Amino acid sequence: MPDFAFRRYALPSLVAGWLALLACGALATDLQILADENRPLSFSENGQTKGLGVVVVQEIQRRVGNKNTIEIQPWTRAYRAVSSEPNVAIFAMARTAAREELFQWVGPISASRASLYGKRGSGLAIASLDDAKSVERIMVVRDFYTHQLLQKLGFTNLELVPKPETMVKMALNDRAPLMFTSNVTLPDLLEKAGAQPNDLELLYTVTSIQTYIAFSATTSKDIVAKWQSALDSMKRDGSYAAIYAKWLPGETPTRIRPEPNVSP
Repeated sequence: MPDFAFRRYALPSLVAGWLALLACGALATDLQILADENRPLSFSENGQTKGLGVVVVQEIQRRVGNKNTIEIQPWTRAYRAVSSEPNVAIFAMARTAAREELFQWVGPISASRASLYGKRGSGLAIASLDDAKSVERIMVVRDFYTHQLLQKLGFTNLELVPKPETMVKMALNDRAPLMFTSNVTLPDLLEKAGAQPNDLELLYTVTSIQTYIAFSATTSKDIVAKWQSALDSMKRDGSYAAIYAKWLPGETPTRIRPEPNVSP
């Protein structure tokens, strides 16, 4: 083939192929992976991200070949990003009926119980949701699943706070009679507040929940499927159970679920 003919026909094809390869590479790594300060699931320490969810996600990344960095952000900002931007993943998000159609899901990666807690010795007794609705105020963290859940259940006595640790300090200082949070994250919140484990008492368990990695709705379904397959493999080979036992000793790790397990 004459040199000019090669330049005319072969070079454009080669360039197109290179561009396609570059595009595929960009798509493979173009994920923004977010988490919030939510020990022991995700937190930052000495410039590094740590926690049960972080280690699980990092192992999934290793298995699928994703090298994006996990970023710790305030929950409200991260939730806004996954709700409005493409190719965003956030963990650990409670999978609820209100959120089901908003995101694509990989998991579950953890399980917990969401309960109402009060300051020990307050004399408050909660035997039902109606009892809780009659209390003056219940503190919840803005935009957390606990906030969205109680709203859906018809609670009108919610006091929104910006951070979980703020909520605990307010409860200990008698700023509100009840707070609503997870049993998994409560021990760390009490430690940060300089409180003892028995300074608050569990008054009523509202629901059991499971958390997932939530992907923005426009993320490639192939990416989501690969991440789910990698997590399922971790559960089959025992690596997930080992991670879970390290971060939540005594708690039962979640299993592979072929069908969605959606909280109210």
